[in-house]
Amino acid sequence: MAPATSSSAEARRLIGSRRRTEAPRRMLSMSSPPPKKVKSMVEILANARYAVLDRGDYSDVRCEQCGSGELADELLLCDKCDKGFHMKCLRPIVARVPIGSWLCHKCSGQRRVRSFSQKKIIDFFKLQKCKEAKQKCDSPQDTRKRRRRSTSLVLQKKRRRLLPFVPSEDPSQRLRQMGTLASALTALQMEFSDDLTYIPGMAPRSANQAKYENGGMQVLSKEDTETLEQCRAMCKRGECPPLVVVYDSCEGFTVEADSQIKDMTFIAEYIGDVDFIKNREHDDCDSMMTLLLATDPSKSLVICPDKRGNIARFINGINNHTPDSKKKQNCKCVRYDVNGECRVFLVATRDIAKGERLYYDYNGYEHEYPTHHFV
Repeated sequence: MAPATSSSAEARRLIGSRRRTEAPRRMLSMSSPPPKKVKSMVEILANARYAVLDRGDYSDVRCEQCGSGELADELLLCDKCDKGFHMKCLRPIVARVPIGSWLCHKCSGQRRVRSFSQKKIIDFFKLQKCKEAKQKCDSPQDTRKRRRRSTSLVLQKKRRRLLPFVPSEDPSQRLRQMGTLASALTALQMEFSDDLTYIPGMAPRSANQAKYENGGMQVLSKEDTETLEQCRAMCKRGECPPLVVVYDSCEGFTVEADSQIKDMTFIAEYIGDVDFIKNREHDDCDSMMTLLLATDPSKSLVICPDKRGNIARFINGINNHTPDSKKKQNCKCVRYDVNGECRVFLVATRDIAKGERLYYDYNGYEHEYPTHHFV
């Protein structure tokens, strides 16, 4: 009996030691979920938004587009794949070094474009329902035409006047046009706005005075002001310009005519947040527009459509340093004095055919922006 007693005591001692060194086993019930499997680091990095790599030595980095390692100060490194790209080789071209993290086109992926129903489009643009939709209102231009016919013919120098845009007759086509704009604004995380906005901490509205313009600013005539108000009223009713926003792998978001547009037609007003130029000297926004060039540089203003804007945000500029690129220009950017305030309008400079993309001279009057890198 003694050996049996000793063997059983030794067995209990071994069991006790095992229970002290191993994790206790839980009794798994039928309703309890299975234990979670710990993910490996490879799985975590694969599902991560991006991971910054540090190779230590970047002397061998070359541009993935042109294959050159020259101009190292213009090479952008993707924060996910760590590959290099010249700012001039990217499409669309990057004019300034981005602030914060940057991902190449392949790593960033194309953002999901939202589809908008009719109700969502109406809510997105805050359209006003017209009580008499079927009744067409006589425009100021039509009234002027009738008055001209009743007067005698007088030889005088003809001044070119702005023409209101002609919206598409089909309501479903207009909804599709507005839907493309809503999708583009949503992809850039922007809000739609059809008025200049003055945000606390930026330039106040009192700073936007045309009398500060160096050399003076042309005043918008009474007839053109009526045309502007007519276009604004049509936009509020959902009768938008016949334009669509499309995405191009080379140029990014761009604007195409959805029907024929005549010469001198009002396209859109350039909209965004108003700020002093001195506050935006190191801003990386690629669509800033000059609003006021004051005699005192500290009072000069720019329009910044990075948070709020309209379809003018997606109309591309041309490379005005080459004759071939200048041929693409079919719009111009004009600054006017409207009731004492500076405003920027985009106007067609020739007849634009359906399907033609819109381009304008980004330099405007100043010829200061480096457009020689534009496509």
